[in-house]
Amino acid sequence: MIADTTPVIIGVGQFSERVGEPGYAALSYMDLGGRALAAAIADSGASGDVAAAIDTLAAIRAFEMSRPGKEPAFGAASNVPRALASRVGADPKRAILTTTGGQTNQQLVGEFAAAIAAGDSQCAAIVGSEAISTVLALSAKGEKPDWSEDIAGDFEDQGFGVEDLLEPPLFLHGATGAIPLYALCENARRAKLGMGLEEYRREIGKLFAPFTRVAAANPHSAAPVERSAEELATVTERNRIVAEPYPRMTVARDQVNQAAAIIVASAGLARALGVPEDKWVHIHAVTAATELKLSERPDLAANPASIASVEAALARAGKGMGDMRYIDFYSCFAIPVFNQCDHFGLAADDPRGLTLTGGLPFFGGAGNNYSAHAIAEAVQKVRADRGSYALVGANGGWMSKYATGIYSTEPADWSGGDRFAKLPMASDKVPFANGPSAEASVESYTINRSPKGDQAIFLGRNERGERVCGNADMADPATAAAFESGEPFGARLTLTQDDKGRVIGKLA
Repeated sequence: MIADTTPVIIGVGQFSERVGEPGYAALSYMDLGGRALAAAIADSGASGDVAAAIDTLAAIRAFEMSRPGKEPAFGAASNVPRALASRVGADPKRAILTTTGGQTNQQLVGEFAAAIAAGDSQCAAIVGSEAISTVLALSAKGEKPDWSEDIAGDFEDQGFGVEDLLEPPLFLHGATGAIPLYALCENARRAKLGMGLEEYRREIGKLFAPFTRVAAANPHSAAPVERSAEELATVTERNRIVAEPYPRMTVARDQVNQAAAIIVASAGLARALGVPEDKWVHIHAVTAATELKLSERPDLAANPASIASVEAALARAGKGMGDMRYIDFYSCFAIPVFNQCDHFGLAADDPRGLTLTGGLPFFGGAGNNYSAHAIAEAVQKVRADRGSYALVGANGGWMSKYATGIYSTEPADWSGGDRFAKLPMASDKVPFANGPSAEASVESYTINRSPKGDQAIFLGRNERGERVCGNADMADPATAAAFESGEPFGARLTLTQDDKGRVIGKLA
């Protein structure tokens, strides 16, 4: 007999639409999320009123609401979690607007499961949505619908939670978004492997080609097209370089209209609601870890916090990677997947596959909520393949935070209260140079490619061993040649400072 306080996932739901396709309704964030939550309630198969039983509802922040000063183009609900709850007639005692981060939904599964096991909750829902594709499509036509809603009721605003993601020295030099920041890590891994740019792009293509096959078969994919490794790796006008080494088709696609929801309940409530036990999916472990800031990491190519999270989850579940029949590694870029493959000895063509959705460049990078889609797919997989195990790895920031979940229809004993854990942060940070530096040795770099011009960004170590960020002097032929070759690693640069306070590196 499964204890009444055991947390189980009773329902998952997804909803999506693609601009211009039959049935496209240009739904708002709240309407997309409401459809996904309604789908999760229906998925439970309950005979009772699941919506009325939800005592906690967490709304995952949409990208347009994820940083200070950013206002959604068409407005938004004043109370996002209760706006979502209202779509299904729910009135949760606790309503939450979460922090920013792609790991948030996975971590919340663990937090809510622990609260249910402790008797502090009976039923919790996690809901997120993105409508960026619709916003862009309507804006291009000059349309501006009013998506604002004045919703009464209290809610917990957990804040943006981006403080640990702010790296002013990197931003000052043009590494202002996920693409160049991940590219710095990707090139560091390439240097470690001794691969040239073209060879490494082919490796990315080999990694992601199987993802496109999964995406092509997923009805919720934003880009359901199967592509070959060669097509993904070949640089063309359409598949241009956005930041070395990334062709456009191999980076997360944020232009999506997607929503997903997860409902976790106590086994006792699930019985009372008439949720069939063959719908129950057990949460065997959830672990969360935080990485050092990118500029502080001893090894720019590595992400030990993510490895620690996965290893800790496997250990708590009493399983190994070989026991996982279904896997979804967060894939906004190649390197978060490569890090797991490198550590666990997984091949790009592992017969199990490394994604359940099709991955963020192809299924779609649904803002902070992508991994809710992965969890929804994992739940459906283990329900259909009873006794199997699924692992979902969720990533936030620039490989800044990671949460891992392990799921199965096999029961999990939560009586010890130790199946959810937050891991300690590493302390071996590299100091960042606060004052002027005369020289630096290049550790990694990227070149932002844009119609406004190219900009080379490097990270390196100065004469004191401190980390330095700067821009390469591409007006100097020798410096430009070193960076354009893709092999500036280890090069000694003489550093100066321009009138904007930026560090400029020139080949010594």
